[in-house]
Parts: sequence; C-alpha cells; structure tokens
Amino acid sequence: MSTITTSDGTHIYFKDWGPKDAQPIVFHHGWPLSADDWDNQMLFFRAKGYRVIAHDRRGHGRSDQTDTGNDMDTYAADVAELTRALDLRNAVHVGHSTGGGEVTRYVARAEAGRVAKAVLIGAVPPIMLQTEANPEGLPMSVFDGFRAALVANRAQFFIDVPAGPFYGFNRKGATVSQGLIDNWWRQGMMGGAKAHYDCIAAFSETDFTEDLKAITVPVLLLHGTDDQVVPIADSAHKAIKLLRNGTLKTYEGLSHGVFATHPDLVNADLLAFIEG
Repeated sequence: MSTITTSDGTHIYFKDWGPKDAQPIVFHHGWPLSADDWDNQMLFFRAKGYRVIAHDRRGHGRSDQTDTGNDMDTYAADVAELTRALDLRNAVHVGHSTGGGEVTRYVARAEAGRVAKAVLIGAVPPIMLQTEANPEGLPMSVFDGFRAALVANRAQFFIDVPAGPFYGFNRKGATVSQGLIDNWWRQGMMGGAKAHYDCIAAFSETDFTEDLKAITVPVLLLHGTDDQVVPIADSAHKAIKLLRNGTLKTYEGLSHGVFATHPDLVNADLLAFIEG
C-alpha cells in the first residue's frame, strides 16, 4: 500500500493516480469514511488528465487506528506532510463534510504555491455546535447522541446513518441505493472506534471562522438544501460571508451525500470551477 509516515509515527494511506506532472486534485473524505468515498470523482478527473490523490484520515480506513491526534489541527498537519511528501503544488483541495473542515484548516495555513483553489461540499465550517456566538447551531445533545450510539453498537449506527439522513433515503419518494448504504458501512467499519469517537468533537466543536477569513484562494461551496446532517443555514450560508473569494452553489432538495447520489451533477460543477 502507498503510505507516508507522519512526524508522530502515524502511517497515512493514500491513492495517487494520473500523470505526476498534471495539476493535482486532492480529495478529503467525511466522517467516518475513507478515500474510497471519492472513487467516482477520482475516476472522472483521472480520465480528464488530472493527477488525483485521496488519503484515509488518521484513524480511518487503511491508515493507523490512532488513539491520539484525532483533532482538526493534527488532521491538517497530516495533509501538509502528505503534500510535502508528494511535492504537490498548485493543487485543488476538495473536502466533504468533516473533510471540508480539514481542507479549510489546511488551506488557511498552507505554504505559498501549494494551493490553487478549494471546494467545500456539505462542509462543517464555520462551526456546527450551538454556542453563545452560534445560537443557531446544533445542541451538544445531538453529538452526545452520536457518541452514545457509536459506543452502544457502532455497526448498527453505521447502517442507520446512511440508510437515513446522510443520503436523504428517509425522505418520502427517495430512490434508495443499497449499494451506497453497504459501501458507507464497509468504509466506516474499516476505521478505528476511538478515532471515530474523537472525531465527533473535531467536526462539531472546531471553530473555522478565522480559517475562512484567512483563505485568499478561490473557494467553491456546494451544498444540498435538504442536508439533514450539516444544515445549510448554519454552514454554507455563514461560511460564504466569511470568505474573501467564495462562490456558493446550492442543490435544491438534495442531501448531505450529494456528490455520491448525483455525481454527474457535482462533477460537472467541479470541473467548471477547476477549469474556470
């Protein structure tokens, strides 16, 4: 397997396809998944001549099942180590959900010349948790419920999430894909329970406000208006106001997992942004 070893000794798995002299597109997956969640997009952009890279976040997929370092600062530092190891320059970073938070923190701190553009899909910034400064956020009880369900029966929880709100399969008239549900479960169960538990705090409690303000490269935000996991009103609608050079595109009635349920739609918008 292709891996790098980070400064704290963690092995991070990654895929790296396409010409090494082509513009790189780096994909960052959501919780609790893996690089495999981007198979459609990687094949699409590889066929367009791009170099495509996706890694398994520490504690997820085929990377080490870490019991420490499962926080957004470390995730971003791991990305920085990966980009240096592969010498990625002028890259486009695409992140979904938690991966959107990872992209936001990394891009805000990236070395000059490393990043050309960024895309946040159904992403968690600025902050998901309800606080005094963010009264519209989700209460802590929601995330405590995630933790309790993970501890009680992670395998069942990882069926219930994709079968329900993640892809909008709980909506009346939804076209349910058992393959997407099973693949979500497969990816989730590859990772470590401790890392998945810790990551709930990382994606819900991290405040990305200053990161968003610091980003200077063009950023595209893509978000489904029926996102039940990361509600659009408290994420993309706020994030766009904090970005210096941001564009927001919404998908009416579509879910949190929009790039998996409607890849042709999302891929076309990604391509237009990257080539624009």
